[in-house]
Amino acid sequence: MNPGRMWKNLDWAPLLAALMLVLLGLVTMKSFGQGGDYFFTRQIIWALAGLLAFFISAIFIDWSFLKTNSIFLLMLYLGLVLTLFLLILTGQAVKGASSWLKIGGLTIEPVELLKPVLVLVLAKYFSKRHVEIARFVHLFISFVYAAVPMALVMLQPDLGSAIVLGAIWLGMALVGGIKLRHLIFLFFTGLLITTIAWNFFLLPYQKTRMTAFINPQNDIRGSGYHAQQSVIAIGSGEIFGKGIGLGTQSRLEFLPEHETDFIFAAFAEEWGFVGVLFLLLFFGIIIWRILRTGIYGESNFEKLYAAGLAILLLFQSAIHIGMNSGVLPITGLGMPFLSYGGSSLVSFFLALGILESFSLRKKGIFIGTEDRFKEGILGT
Repeated sequence: MNPGRMWKNLDWAPLLAALMLVLLGLVTMKSFGQGGDYFFTRQIIWALAGLLAFFISAIFIDWSFLKTNSIFLLMLYLGLVLTLFLLILTGQAVKGASSWLKIGGLTIEPVELLKPVLVLVLAKYFSKRHVEIARFVHLFISFVYAAVPMALVMLQPDLGSAIVLGAIWLGMALVGGIKLRHLIFLFFTGLLITTIAWNFFLLPYQKTRMTAFINPQNDIRGSGYHAQQSVIAIGSGEIFGKGIGLGTQSRLEFLPEHETDFIFAAFAEEWGFVGVLFLLLFFGIIIWRILRTGIYGESNFEKLYAAGLAILLLFQSAIHIGMNSGVLPITGLGMPFLSYGGSSLVSFFLALGILESFSLRKKGIFIGTEDRFKEGILGT
């Protein structure tokens, strides 16, 4: 392996687009005023850590051993699941959820790392059984991989992350070749699970968020307040926005958690519709390059991993934007690369680095940029 040549052949498009999203998030946090300096400074540190994780995983680690060796991946998955379980028993609640693990001065959210790990686990499982996936038993086993951490995350409680984990499994099962009758069965199973979760797992405040989504006007000063303020913030941005640092909903604290759960609304208020278009453009570039890398992957494992990573980013972004704009219930889910959060930022950069490592190490990748262009990796 030649790190120098690998450095030159990196696909810079998704990395630069992700860095632009981080930069937009930093500018938005800085505009909050003195209170935003804390998040601004720490997010810069996490962004540098994320970049380091990307380059190390892309250039210096050959992740292709995951294709043939499941021990490391399985141990990592089980370790994270065990951590989620221990957090429920002994974790300190932050903002009502026992989701954070404190190690010294660091606060880590294990479920953020579990998301790309679950993508890897399912990619490995489906790639080894792409012919037999039509058998229901294999589909059920793959569902167990997602269902166990979903249940633990819901008990923390973290409904948003649990939904994302479920979406990863469903999306990858569809890509893997699920049959229509199995899909229908899963639909009714999902209804049953939803009913059970509503009656036995969801906490009162989570149910209130759901009912407030259906009719927020019923309790505009209570359960519907956050959703209403978020919609006001987005609408007040109009076409070109109020300007950086001039967003009243976030600066005057009408918009709660504006650095994490509602950063899209805070961004839209200051940057307007035009700014949102650029934001979506950068996300589109990331998704496009991920899928393109998957298309040219050497094996089904790489293709499925790319598809799963795209599903993860797309679905979590869609949920965040949906709950900020009043289209979906509030679930407390951050925007990838844009929201404040070290665990999320490092995990997503690491996931992109793993995908880039697969791309750099495919056959013929070191014969020169011209040949790589012919293979379609640098093609447009």
